[in-house]
Amino acid sequence: MYRQSQLTQLLSGRRILIAGYGREGKSTHALLNKILYGERVDIACNDEEIFAHLDQARLQNEPYDLIIKSPGISTMKFEGRCELNTITSQTDLFLQVYHDITVGVTGTKGKSTTTTLIHHVLKHSIPGCNVVLAGNMGIPLFDILDQLNDHSRVVAEFSCHQLENIHCSPHVSVILNLYQEHLDHYHSYHDYQMAKMQIALHQDAHDACFLGGDSQDLMDLLRSDELFLPSRSAIFTYQDALNDGIDKLSTTLTGRHNITNIYVAKLVAEFLSVSSDQFAEALASFRGLPHRLQQVGTYHGITFYNDSISTIPEACIAAMEALPQVDTVILGGFDRGIDYSPLGNYLVDHPHLPRNIVFVGKAGARMHEEWSARNDNPLADRNVLLESDYEVIVQWCYQHTAPGSVCLLSPAAASYDAFKNFEHRGQVFEELILKYNK
Repeated sequence: MYRQSQLTQLLSGRRILIAGYGREGKSTHALLNKILYGERVDIACNDEEIFAHLDQARLQNEPYDLIIKSPGISTMKFEGRCELNTITSQTDLFLQVYHDITVGVTGTKGKSTTTTLIHHVLKHSIPGCNVVLAGNMGIPLFDILDQLNDHSRVVAEFSCHQLENIHCSPHVSVILNLYQEHLDHYHSYHDYQMAKMQIALHQDAHDACFLGGDSQDLMDLLRSDELFLPSRSAIFTYQDALNDGIDKLSTTLTGRHNITNIYVAKLVAEFLSVSSDQFAEALASFRGLPHRLQQVGTYHGITFYNDSISTIPEACIAAMEALPQVDTVILGGFDRGIDYSPLGNYLVDHPHLPRNIVFVGKAGARMHEEWSARNDNPLADRNVLLESDYEVIVQWCYQHTAPGSVCLLSPAAASYDAFKNFEHRGQVFEELILKYNK
């Protein structure tokens, strides 16, 4: 295994707790079994087991040296139960050893598309380079260790949960944007923002960071006295992308936001010595990811789009901006307390489209309640359905969406009130579209 001795040195002689035993926890356990000999490793699958292990360690005065936390578990759960500086993660351990060969991408929206695009471009443009995709794409970082060598480059998507406990940053970092998200995992929006910023705060002068200049919250944070970025940093914007002619390149990606994503991918590729011609050629063969402004098909004259990845209002707005003639939009799901006024304001400014709005779950109910109470009611003169059964929803969409227009699933809310994840929500939507194509 490439650089195994460095990993072993980080972990040897420690009492370790694996907190969370999903895909990443199991990946961590498999690595520890492979490289450690005789160290005590405990496993806690859920909150109850985590608390029991921590309480027992405290009572026995044998605290854990390392708590390797899975991304889905909030750090807030550990407060008052252990020393927080003992909490690490697979991402933290990986970057301590492999940061110099890693390109990391984060942001509230656009991470997966940008990450996979950078991976695709590097893989097709750098001869002899072993380019490996990993991270918050469902590919645990420890699962790729046997693929790495002296000619490797890792391109990884990082969530806020993966970044919050890191001590090293990737050699090349991208922060696309910052919007309200995951507020149920943090004390404040600021804590969420700072978790994201860890991808750049531990870089040095030999590293590079690319920052989304169209994100007002990100720019406000960078202008504060709180942050100092030690790397070579560059701000990119949509206008920069247009000036560079990105909108003229051949691509299957749709929308203003994707023009910006393509541009930063080009900047990263150029930093890693990929020419403009090489980039354009690789971009032309790139295909977008499922559940991200994915065209499902046209049935009875209605074109259906699956944008289930949309979990914040800004993502839904970007989807409606990208698609012409959105006649029906499906909003809502799990309510995490996000401010939906920007989406309400957008609908006020666009009074004709969409004509039909479906509100789903508690988030949808709150949108409907808050917007209906506004003096400039965004729902005036629109057809509205409050419904959480997607079978009923899809049938209603077929009945009310005008032929020649678009029906868009872009919920601006999380999915886990009724689905396993956003992919599951999108799959159900697509299956029902085909089922009721009568």
